[in-house]
Amino acid sequence: MDEGGEQALPLEVTGRGGIVRGGGRGGLRLPPPVPIEAGTDDEAMAIEITAKSILNRVPGGSRMPFEWTLNPYRGCGHACRYCFARNTHTYLDLDTGRDFDTRIIVKVNAATLLRKELASPRWAGEPVAMGTNTDPYQRAEGRYRLMPEIIAALRDRANPFSILTKGTLILRDLDLIVQAARVAPVSVALSVGSVDERLWRAVEPGAPSPVRRLEVVRRFAEAGVACSVLMAPILPGLGDSPAEIDRTVAAIAEAGAVNLTPVVLHLRPGAREWYHAWLSRERPALLPLYERLYRDGAYAPKSYRREVADRVEQARRRHGLADPRRSENFRTRQHDPPRSDADRDRERQLSLL
Repeated sequence: MDEGGEQALPLEVTGRGGIVRGGGRGGLRLPPPVPIEAGTDDEAMAIEITAKSILNRVPGGSRMPFEWTLNPYRGCGHACRYCFARNTHTYLDLDTGRDFDTRIIVKVNAATLLRKELASPRWAGEPVAMGTNTDPYQRAEGRYRLMPEIIAALRDRANPFSILTKGTLILRDLDLIVQAARVAPVSVALSVGSVDERLWRAVEPGAPSPVRRLEVVRRFAEAGVACSVLMAPILPGLGDSPAEIDRTVAAIAEAGAVNLTPVVLHLRPGAREWYHAWLSRERPALLPLYERLYRDGAYAPKSYRREVADRVEQARRRHGLADPRRSENFRTRQHDPPRSDADRDRERQLSLL
């Protein structure tokens, strides 16, 4: 909005085939013509913006296994209690809790910008990672349909890319992804930390069920596109028992995943407070465990992480899932610098991207 309260950006965007976007579907409405207040309990809204750039360079010091990312949305309707990206909403003077779940920033010109940036003489065709911050296949994508045009732009330039998602909506774009995979390296990964339905409903209330996510893995395998699973996050006291890990790994193996990477929950600022508030309300008996595991920072102790990794490895062998191997594809940088334990954890979490 401009200073006079008038609409300063075009909120109705007409796409291919005359489709009008911005009508507030996908569980979202457009915001009212007043300033948006942080921390209110209003219904979910789509805040449409025209972005100035869409390809984001990862800072060199981050040691992530990719150098470029693309995020058509900020905030996420999956509303995962533990989401590490929550703190990014504070950059917009919004809070890391309900605002992150319900104030969804939509970059309506994402595909147009991407084609422009891919065509730049300065662009060297580096791989692009999607789903590294917020999910590109969250519910809002059902209305805005940004990803088909984004994938088409990458396909037309034969540009490598990867997608990490919890969203079953990715199946809508299966044919496009198959086309892209014929001309460039493409990888797809689903995030499934547990197949326990009660746990899913409690901690990922806006995301599709784990069973439906594993069906995505199966459908991609049938289409000839290898699909991996990020078993993340494994939640202490909730999804880390040998029985639950075995049940989850068995389901992942049965779905036909080509790889599995387990990651124990890490709690960064923003996510830490929101998740702790949920524990206090719903699982107060677990608070002493979490206070012990995370008293020194965002990551659980190495001994606990190793114990969980051993449980996953034993389950992997029982169910015949291939051993994990360091990726040799486009996602891995050459000559990685020395890494700390936290760096190794981040790389394990993102090695499927």
